[in-house]
Amino acid sequence: MRSICYTAYVMEVMITARDVSVVLGGRYQALKQVSFELEQGKITGFIGPSGAGKTTLIRAIVGRQRIKAGTITVLDQKAGSPGLRSRVSYMTQEASVYSDLTVQQNVLYFARMLGFRGKQAAEVCAQALARVAMTDKTGVLVSSLSGGQKQRVSLAIALLGDPELLVLDEPTVGLDPVLREQLWGLFRSLAQDGKSLIVSSHVMDEAERCDDLLLIRDAQLVAHDTPQKLCQQTGTKTVEQAFLKLAGGTA
Repeated sequence: MRSICYTAYVMEVMITARDVSVVLGGRYQALKQVSFELEQGKITGFIGPSGAGKTTLIRAIVGRQRIKAGTITVLDQKAGSPGLRSRVSYMTQEASVYSDLTVQQNVLYFARMLGFRGKQAAEVCAQALARVAMTDKTGVLVSSLSGGQKQRVSLAIALLGDPELLVLDEPTVGLDPVLREQLWGLFRSLAQDGKSLIVSSHVMDEAERCDDLLLIRDAQLVAHDTPQKLCQQTGTKTVEQAFLKLAGGTA
């Protein structure tokens, strides 16, 4: 694993992006020369309004979006490399579940896709569902779940296989405040266990919960720093105010 040495500490680099540009449909500039480095073991927030380029950047990181220019390296491998399949987990905005299967059948299906069998498959499924508070819904058809419950099943699937990096695109959309709080508690415990997380959101109060932030607007990286430093640099009290100031609005 490549390391960058500083005087006080060693930073393990998880993702390196260099001058990444993406054009959709042959003409729409979805990302414009985006560059950054992300550290391991942190919750990194991709924060910005809808349509800013967050999902495009996430898809490029997990290898599902072709880039026009630049490079992305994830865990010392080219983004999308076969060797990353067991190390990186991706949860899309839309619930990645089958409506005609039960909650348990969905999670078990994906567990088997990852190579789990028999008792071990049942155990990892039970653990994942318990972490997202869906144990009481194991026998319920996904088609009868609420949008938030479907998101939680998708998150349980993302937790299977003990991935090093979890990439979560708008994971708290449609969830009530209590469950949002519970999920952020889960994200924090995963980071404390050494996992790395990327969490995208257009909700600015969620930015305060992250260790590191990429503020994205109009396909460009507006700023990259900790929430505290962004506020210090802009002389503001909240990340939302910092974002507005950096993006050219008023704080």
